[in-house]
Amino acid sequence: MTGRLAITRCHGALSLQDGGRRGYQRYGLSVSGAMDRLAMATANALVGNAVDAPVLEFGLGGGRFVVEAGRGWFASAGAPCPLRIDGMPIAGHRTMTLAEGTELEVAPPSEGTFVYLAVAGGFGAHSLLGSVSLHLRAGIGGAEGRLFRSGDGLAFTATEYAAPGDRTVDAVPLDRNASIRVMLGPQAESFTKSGIDTLLGSPFTVSHRADRMGYQLDGPAIAHGEGGYNIVSDATVAGSIQVPGNGLPIVLMADRQTTGGYPKIATVISADLRRLAQSRPGDPIRFEAVTLATAREAALERQRAIADLPGRLRRLAGLDVERLFRANLAGQAVDALGESP
Repeated sequence: MTGRLAITRCHGALSLQDGGRRGYQRYGLSVSGAMDRLAMATANALVGNAVDAPVLEFGLGGGRFVVEAGRGWFASAGAPCPLRIDGMPIAGHRTMTLAEGTELEVAPPSEGTFVYLAVAGGFGAHSLLGSVSLHLRAGIGGAEGRLFRSGDGLAFTATEYAAPGDRTVDAVPLDRNASIRVMLGPQAESFTKSGIDTLLGSPFTVSHRADRMGYQLDGPAIAHGEGGYNIVSDATVAGSIQVPGNGLPIVLMADRQTTGGYPKIATVISADLRRLAQSRPGDPIRFEAVTLATAREAALERQRAIADLPGRLRRLAGLDVERLFRANLAGQAVDALGESP
């Protein structure tokens, strides 16, 4: 059975994302996919999906939604944000059954940037090159190559019955005071020693020129070496830190270009990309150089955290006051003769 979720209002960057398109970077198309993959996996695990199933990604925004058809088992995860079901507040990082006619409101996050909404069975959308993820600059995926807007709708796999008990999971905290770990290179030799010292010893802030393609940082200029700031274009990866002529670093993110002609002073390790992604304009950033062994262990630890998600889920115990408020029990009362009062 197919359900439909109508978007009655949205703001910020609302898109459909999943694990991304793999195998096409040789043709100039980057992977794309969720900016915070652990948060995406958490929302999906709560409703029993594969960790990379399609989800709604909210970027510094929110929206209002109405279930126009069917019943769905939904869950949110990621940056903390206020949620309301038919006007009643509900906690995040837990499941919620939304019946036909129910309104869900997702407010902008109180901190962080990205929030994810999953539904059991996944959202229905046309897959292109193995993914439904929106890649905005390529004009593919998502809502016909664009962000969602008010009046759009999404199909989802509806369930005939309510979920077998609500579930919750503790959010994985983001240590905003910790440095972002990097490995120097691949063009560290294109910078002076003072330039590398600037990267590793100076505070930066996320600028307003930050999006899913790259986060440009404000701060002191990083000095290039005698060769200047132009190189023969070569491959980039998620986390590559390019330094153009103005000396201000740009960290390449999910929708990055696959090659670039600015030297790359360092690369953010994969395990720390979500912490950087969840930073918003004005947030402070510091970098710390680590070894390959440290980067590899951090990546394995992140993989274990995702693999362990099903075991960390727990049933919501006790009286669910939020559900009772929404149930309108008084409206269902009858007298001894079976008649409504």
